[in-house]
Amino acid sequence: MARHILVINDTQDVLDAIKMVLEDAEYTVTTRTEPTTTAADVEHIQPDLLILDMLFAGKNVGWELIQALRLHPATAHLPVIVCTAARREVTESESVLLGKGVSVVYKPFDIDELVAAVEQALKAPANIPADDIADRAGE
Repeated sequence: MARHILVINDTQDVLDAIKMVLEDAEYTVTTRTEPTTTAADVEHIQPDLLILDMLFAGKNVGWELIQALRLHPATAHLPVIVCTAARREVTESESVLLGKGVSVVYKPFDIDELVAAVEQALKAPANIPADDIADRAGE
């Protein structure tokens, strides 16, 4: 059975390109353009991996979703790849993202780089200590 990947990005052309690349690599892909996707929505879709942009209309919605996912028991260990052109904003917090088990691929990306990041994310367990999740629940 093909692994299921959810891609959230507010640019349809980017969604179409990522979907084509991943389907060619034999993944099942669901796309969303809504930056209002919640952890419960992601749980309902049941992806094996989430790829999302960080900025939607200039707002850091991606970061908010990552935090919500890590606090939601059903999605706390879901592998996440941030695929973004917001290099400056993400570079500033990249070590925090990596600590939350989030990989980063910068746009424009090489097709092989994206597929390799997906393969790596699906192989490795999310690098999130259980006590880190519990600590964040109190934030």
